[in-house]
Amino acid sequence: MKLQFDPSLDYQQDAIQSTLSLFEGLTTTGNAYVERGIANALVINQDKLLSNLHKVQEANFIEKSASLFDDTDAYEFPNFSVEMETGTGKTYVYLRSIFELNKHYGLRKFVIVVPSVAIREGVLSSLRLMKEHFRQLYNNVPFDHYEYRSKDLSKVRQFATANTLQIMVINIQAFQKDAETDTGKKTNIIHQDLDRMQGKPIEFIQQVRPVLIIDEPQSVDNTPKAKRAINHLKPLLALRYSATHKNPYNVVYELGPVKAYDLNLVKQISVASVQAEQNINKAYIKLKSIGYTGKNKTPTATVVIFENTPNGTKEKHVTLKQELDLSDCTNRTGYEGYVVDEIYAETGEEYVSFSNKVILQPEEEKDGIREDVLKEQIRQTVEAHFKKERQLHKQGLNIKVLSLFFIDKVANYRYYDEQGNAHKGKLVKWFEEAYQEMTSSPLFSHLPKRDVDQVHNGYFAEVKKRGKVVDIKDTTGNTASDAEVYELIMRDKERLLDESEPLRFIFSHSALKEGWDNPNVFQICTLREMGNERERRQTLGRGLRLAVNASGERIHDPQINRLTVIASESFEQYAKNLQTEMENDIGGGFKFGRVPAIAFAPLALPVPTSSNIETENTEPESTEEQDTLEPQRLGQERSKQLWLSLKAEGYLDAKGEITAKFQPDDLYFQLQLPDEYQPLEDAIIDKLRSFMFVGRIKNERNRVSVTYNKRVELNPDFADLWEKIRHKTRYSIDFDTQKLIDLACHKLQNMPFVKPVSLVIDHTAASLTEAGVTAERQIQTTRSRYVNSHESLPDLLSELQEHTQLTRGTLFEMVKRCGRLDEFRGNPQGFISEASKQILSALDELLVDNIRYEKLTDKEGYRMTSFDQPELETYLDRAYQVQRSENSQYVQTPYDYIEYDSNIELKTAHALDGAENVKFFCKLPRWFTIPTPVGNYNPDWAVVLENDEKVYLIRETKTTHDEGKRRKEENLKIKCGEAHFKALGGIDYKVAISVAEVVS
Repeated sequence: MKLQFDPSLDYQQDAIQSTLSLFEGLTTTGNAYVERGIANALVINQDKLLSNLHKVQEANFIEKSASLFDDTDAYEFPNFSVEMETGTGKTYVYLRSIFELNKHYGLRKFVIVVPSVAIREGVLSSLRLMKEHFRQLYNNVPFDHYEYRSKDLSKVRQFATANTLQIMVINIQAFQKDAETDTGKKTNIIHQDLDRMQGKPIEFIQQVRPVLIIDEPQSVDNTPKAKRAINHLKPLLALRYSATHKNPYNVVYELGPVKAYDLNLVKQISVASVQAEQNINKAYIKLKSIGYTGKNKTPTATVVIFENTPNGTKEKHVTLKQELDLSDCTNRTGYEGYVVDEIYAETGEEYVSFSNKVILQPEEEKDGIREDVLKEQIRQTVEAHFKKERQLHKQGLNIKVLSLFFIDKVANYRYYDEQGNAHKGKLVKWFEEAYQEMTSSPLFSHLPKRDVDQVHNGYFAEVKKRGKVVDIKDTTGNTASDAEVYELIMRDKERLLDESEPLRFIFSHSALKEGWDNPNVFQICTLREMGNERERRQTLGRGLRLAVNASGERIHDPQINRLTVIASESFEQYAKNLQTEMENDIGGGFKFGRVPAIAFAPLALPVPTSSNIETENTEPESTEEQDTLEPQRLGQERSKQLWLSLKAEGYLDAKGEITAKFQPDDLYFQLQLPDEYQPLEDAIIDKLRSFMFVGRIKNERNRVSVTYNKRVELNPDFADLWEKIRHKTRYSIDFDTQKLIDLACHKLQNMPFVKPVSLVIDHTAASLTEAGVTAERQIQTTRSRYVNSHESLPDLLSELQEHTQLTRGTLFEMVKRCGRLDEFRGNPQGFISEASKQILSALDELLVDNIRYEKLTDKEGYRMTSFDQPELETYLDRAYQVQRSENSQYVQTPYDYIEYDSNIELKTAHALDGAENVKFFCKLPRWFTIPTPVGNYNPDWAVVLENDEKVYLIRETKTTHDEGKRRKEENLKIKCGEAHFKALGGIDYKVAISVAEVVS
């Protein structure tokens, strides 16, 4: 098959035209001949360039550049940036821009600078694939393209001397070691004096003043040395293309991820999540990290282990040092023998060994179910692949489906013995099992049958010795040995899309990290930890291109173009991390949900009609003339004015975050706008809405400091109330054992089903908006697959005795009568945890019915100074700002913000803040607690009222008085609260379900 290229895509034409418009009105010199060749002859008029740049930026709604050059620029030539989301044809756009610049301005010398072998191979492959396409578009214009090779410098001479269009592709590494700056070090050949070149090869490039195309500039000129090398080429100008500019010089066109998603220019995204429930039945250990901290020369490592707590078994992070015994760091059995023997921190070879011969590498685990997760991820990927093939087959579409796996270690896929014989790793075995399962399913019986050995392959850097493969390397993706891998997969790009080629499942370690993608990748499976800050963004980019059919034609149906990512984390976690990575990649202070100052520039004021146009000594325009009037867009300057007015009214904060004052769903909401923007109220509200979504992840930027007003301590009502409620108490209890057994048996019989340890799987379609990454809909309901979690059963009675402190005899009676021991056999620790909770709950209920509180001494009470805590913070969207004026005689509440957890608490804060008979009120701080058998209890409100007399109130706000509709724990704590304040005397304690009940 042969890929087809559509020359008429509007967004690509816009990007190309935006670049061409920069050079309108520029002239060329009469003579392009120089000593070493034929140069680009365009005359750079900086004032004209800046004027053209501003026109382009205004038309494309891009923040205008203050000047062509910034004070911090490292370059002596102008730079311009084009932002295009991965998968939208960035390479096609800049290659075609080269031909357009040649056609319209006679530019003929272009150097494409790339950051890596992978990108280089991708560009060269694109030039090969598009060669005939460009010849047809540009009337068979003669041109040459080639890779710079230090072993073939004749291409450099040809590049300089040819009178036709010349395109050279070069790695930044090939010319950044400069003889002038790296004295005493081995320099790149391009900078060396060579007799056969009669000078330095780089001089041929410098003299012809090439136009630079910088592909992925955030990875090309990201060091001072690289910037110096770029300057050393002495280009006419540079055009920079990326989806993730770190330093966006003079942006002329933007096609970001949100716009590309909205226009269906890339695949839609869904996430199939495979998560492991905690297997607490074994002595779990996972090596999280290893290395050096600070200036320490001795390495340390961090592991995750289990520890028993009153609330069940929890993960615990432990820092390892030499000779540390893990059994001393936890109260669980099974960690005996795990004494740290060695911590080895050599980069790429890290491991920790223990005295019991267990060795762990980073992210490796012992007695976990990580392998079950990996196996299920592979199964889900193969199943998704077959479902996609089934969908396309039912629609009669001839589109080949590819799936891509990213793995952590090559040896897990394939390894070789000393004789050079290949062996299948565990990933291959799991894949083949899943593949055979799907081919046997009646659901896919109509699909073509293929040999499992031919449908998958791995692309890895191999090391050969005497003709035999002896090693496959875990590489970074940028090594010399990776070059063959890149060349192979790039050369085979069209073959991979051919239906006759059986390969459909591609396994890679790092070779496909960047620079390679294929339009028909519909599934991406990440069989490694998502470690670095760009992992999700990079892997996602390998499959965003729109699919092509067997004729090489692009398919634009969004129902077809959906990329499924199979990940080992929840959708929420994946979406949160992907959103963060996008924000970091886009840079420039960009944040999802943050409204930029020029956001309203595209909005258009209504076209004036003859009835509202004031004319002077002229007749009204004809209806025909009025129809030709175009809407007047706000543009950047008026958008900024509007933004400032929204900020002044409190709808936006200083950074452009939407505040709680913007409530467009409120029936009576009206946006306060200057008169000139009133006609645009609905459009402005809609634009602001686009930056909001329900359930946005809370971020530190939405937090506010809570200030304590120390003058409240002068309020005598506060002093009187505090003296009444500050005392601490202790409780005593008495209960009947048989009642406990009967109640515990009832609870054990009715407790939730204890499932075996399982993998939880769900499939969610994602939506990408200006507000962020969020769930659009559930594609597949959550389901579980059970895994084998243990080999032997623990002593049930001993474990329960440790959790509850009850006698074995009492526990034996409870267990014997419960009838739930099959669940213990399926998940012993899960059963122990749940059964302990139910027994303790029964114990708590009996204790509360028989509880007595006793007031402790004055010395043991709470101190008023505890209110004055440093650096208190809360979220703005859950905080009420106190409005009461401090002009009254006394301050009547301790803090300037009151944190609330429910609507009734918000209403209560508002009512108490405004009531004249309220002399003092406060939401009791979280540190003010009452001990109870079911945990510490923190009451809600303390209030001092004065009508005919002063009344001291403690109120617990709830939504109902019906105890059956409240959680048992809530009811138990309320009973204990009543007993506590009764012991203190003189305090009116009640549950309130309305503001009126709070003050009654």
